[in-house]
Amino acid sequence: MYRKKVKKETRKGNGKGKIRAYIASVLVMVVCGCVLMGCNGKTEEQLPEGEAVSNGQMPAGGGNAADIIEFDHLLEEYVPLKEEYNFYFTYKTVHPWWDAVAIGMEDAAKQYEEMGVIINYEYLAPNAASAQDQILRLQDASGCGFDVIGVDVADVDIITPVINELMENGQKVMTFSSSDAGKEDGCDRIAYVGNTHNYEDGATLTEALCEKLAYQGEVAVLVGTKGAPCHEDRALGVQDVIAKYPDMKIVEIAYDEDSVEKAYEFTKAFLKENPNLKGIACCNMSNPVGAARAVIEAGKEGDIVIVGMDHDREALRYLQDGVIYALGVQDCYSIGFDTIQVAVKIADGHFPGDVYPEKTEESTTIIYQDGAAEMLQVLYGEIH
Repeated sequence: MYRKKVKKETRKGNGKGKIRAYIASVLVMVVCGCVLMGCNGKTEEQLPEGEAVSNGQMPAGGGNAADIIEFDHLLEEYVPLKEEYNFYFTYKTVHPWWDAVAIGMEDAAKQYEEMGVIINYEYLAPNAASAQDQILRLQDASGCGFDVIGVDVADVDIITPVINELMENGQKVMTFSSSDAGKEDGCDRIAYVGNTHNYEDGATLTEALCEKLAYQGEVAVLVGTKGAPCHEDRALGVQDVIAKYPDMKIVEIAYDEDSVEKAYEFTKAFLKENPNLKGIACCNMSNPVGAARAVIEAGKEGDIVIVGMDHDREALRYLQDGVIYALGVQDCYSIGFDTIQVAVKIADGHFPGDVYPEKTEESTTIIYQDGAAEMLQVLYGEIH
């Protein structure tokens, strides 16, 4: 039997169960002939037919939800060397985004079960992002005999020495999800599966924001968790794009720690202290929700352009209503599925090369108002 060890702390949030319930509908769409996008590791913008991106200026467009999240994965032809594997995965914080990653992991494990290979894994995270908590989890896991330990890095500077110590002690460590600590950071981890283009995601969303504002106005930035590579890289992309345009200015930058409530409070303060604020760039899945709530409360829908990340149900509703202008949706399912495949190969003693790459790149797609309804239907069953 396929076995999975998952504690209750990973089940919080409302994303996984609802997304899981509609995977079947996506698969029906696939069978009916939908063409799905391969994982090309680039940020792609879904544009109306016949339109193109020029000079970095991106017109608004909708996307086919079945092109954005690829649910039809099959295991590669690689034959595992063992009949049973034990993995440990820890990530930044309990949140629906990582619930979506877990669905891909679960489906990969089930496919391995069908070929007679058992995948046992623990998938654990704290209720609030904490590099110190992550250190304790990694240290505890190191003594439990796992074939591979996977970590979504909470803070590169803090976690890299811990990973290196685990590697020196003979533990096989990989990174996954949205935050890597790579060789360029002095980290000895074996491989990474996930978003390799967070800077580009932040830059692409901000180009869309700038175009919408006609390249004029004051902008605030909600980053997320301080030190988290994905959030910091997106924020850097935001800042670099705004710096290109002389009539645009960043007036506030705040770290909301992946908290909708903190993002809401920060945005209320932004609006109060910056009467000329025209845009908000959001760097994780929680902060566009908090930002939109505050903007609606202030009666400034249509006056403030919000861009942000991912597939939160509330955020997609705000996108559909025009409160949020654009969302960058990552293919979380593919991240989870591919993480299990790479972990098996690492456990078998393979290093990056012909069997798998050092970095398995996953995709992000920018969607706009006209793509929101389909995404809500595919992921959450909402029909409007």
